[in-house]
Amino acid sequence: QFPGFDDLYCKFCFVYGQDWVPTAGLEEGISQITSTSDVAPTTLVWNFPIDITFKSTNPSGWPQIVVSVYGPDFFGHDVVRGYGAVHVPFTPGRHTRTIAMFVPESTSLLQKFTSWFTGRRPEFTDPKVVAQGEGREVTRVRSQGFVTISFNVVTKDMKKLGYDVSPSDMQNPSLGPVTEGIQMY
Repeated sequence: QFPGFDDLYCKFCFVYGQDWVPTAGLEEGISQITSTSDVAPTTLVWNFPIDITFKSTNPSGWPQIVVSVYGPDFFGHDVVRGYGAVHVPFTPGRHTRTIAMFVPESTSLLQKFTSWFTGRRPEFTDPKVVAQGEGREVTRVRSQGFVTISFNVVTKDMKKLGYDVSPSDMQNPSLGPVTEGIQMY
């Protein structure tokens, strides 16, 4: 959802720790351009499947997906409309995550005017900085839009490595007392 914007496309990449190795799928990619409709004037739908497999023996550096959204400005230049990142869910199953997106802002009025006039708005040279904490404390940003991602997560051999990532309702399943449905007369 990016109110006031249309004809947007999305780039994605993954950030992960040094013990993680992608074994299948694409680490980065770009979607098609999507537009709003009369039925949903504030919703943009990409329907862009992302398929990747990671391997690791250490949960440190669990993968994050970084999303960058771009679209045309008043002059027709492609400019960033939002950055955001979220960790891939830890537990197997279907998960939905909504990412609050943001854009970097100029620090002075002169810079703001110059960037608007030239069509060169502030943006990160490497979007992966969004998923890392280093240097972000001095970056001025403005919230702008939301991206919702649906994950289908499958894990394998986690218990062999000593990790229990089963969903919390599956860790201690309870069927209740056996006599619960029996009437006593």
